[in-house]
Amino acid sequence: MVYAVVRAGGRQEKVEVGTIVTLDRIKADKDGNIQLAAVLLVDGEKITSDSKSLAKITVTAEVLEDLRGPKIVIQKFKNKTGYKKRQGHRSELTRVKVTTIK
Repeated sequence: MVYAVVRAGGRQEKVEVGTIVTLDRIKADKDGNIQLAAVLLVDGEKITSDSKSLAKITVTAEVLEDLRGPKIVIQKFKNKTGYKKRQGHRSELTRVKVTTIK
């Protein structure tokens, strides 16, 4: 069982080949693939966390689609002053499928 922990969008995700992950918006190359930076690699019994060894590891993922997350509503209110503020936000996301871990 081979899996890797990759850094993507300020977070770390545990991925295997075939895993579908939703990340912050990432631009793909002309073939529709992206490279993810590995933080940890587990290959059966062997665990690799050395930065020199991880520099040789490539985790490739295929972009499936670009989407937007759910709407988040932010409301602020202060009693007796008439202050109220309403703001919304939707995250730009990308859904990817991990194809290779080398």
